[in-house]
Amino acid sequence: MRSIFKSKKGISPILATLLLIVIAVSAVIVTYAWVMTFTGSTTSQAGAILSLDNYRFYENTDDYVEIILRNSGTSDAKVERVYAGTSESNLISQTVDSYSPSTQIVSEGETLIITIQFDWDDGTRYYFNIATEEGISYTFSREA
Repeated sequence: MRSIFKSKKGISPILATLLLIVIAVSAVIVTYAWVMTFTGSTTSQAGAILSLDNYRFYENTDDYVEIILRNSGTSDAKVERVYAGTSESNLISQTVDSYSPSTQIVSEGETLIITIQFDWDDGTRYYFNIATEEGISYTFSREA
């Protein structure tokens, strides 16, 4: 039994070198796979970046609001619903009168003009939420 513990032999230098090379290559492959997965999912999430370019409250026979939405992102977004109300917690889905362009799509680097029929009072703050088919939600508030 004592002869096993007294043996001072180890692995050969060639085997040790090969083992270190295998470990290093494996670490590089795992790191590469992780980085490619992370950057792929991060850049695809950037997609559409919506912002308010302009807005107007119009008063004619019917009150309406015109919202100009800009997409500064890298992919298109299709507007699905527009909500409006007098508080953030009480937004009601609005019927959109028109989109310009009529496709409801905000192309990358372009604007979309959304016109909704909406009864508004001068001096009141209104809250708006624009929801896209891709799951992006853009919220803002303005005073009429």
